[in-house]
Amino acid sequence: MKIVIADIPDEGIHIDIEEKVDLEGISLMSPVTADLELNKTGEELIVSGEVTTEVELQCGRCLKIFKRELALPVEVVYHPLEEIGVERHELRDDELDMGFYKGEELDLQELVKEQLLLNIQMKPLCNEECKGLCPRCGTDLNMGQCDCEEKEVDPRLEVLRNFLKKRKE
Repeated sequence: MKIVIADIPDEGIHIDIEEKVDLEGISLMSPVTADLELNKTGEELIVSGEVTTEVELQCGRCLKIFKRELALPVEVVYHPLEEIGVERHELRDDELDMGFYKGEELDLQELVKEQLLLNIQMKPLCNEECKGLCPRCGTDLNMGQCDCEEKEVDPRLEVLRNFLKKRKE
């Protein structure tokens, strides 16, 4: 959905969006809904609100597929692309919620995609207490213990282990 910036009134505009969005590598289980307020101050365009959807993710520890409801707050200030200039500099903390628009339109679908991609965890967990998989046999440790030996001795300490065994005898 594209918004013509010149058509936004001084008092702002409220927009409700419900669209199917394609994101590479992310499975969306429901259409993305966005409840957004757009306000202009001079050349700046302030977009605030919330983006919600349900995603299907794979746990980074146990590899199970799970669904998660996302409700992401949005607060982005857009400036004309011409403001960037040719100089390069490192982003400051106060610039992290800044975007740029080109021409007379702002593509809200791109904003929604960007917010989803930035807010999905790189290594999602099905729950915080997930124990993951046994590194030896691959058993899901959330379902129960495996038969693997619990303690693996560092090979550098094997000499000390043998010394302690001889001492006990």
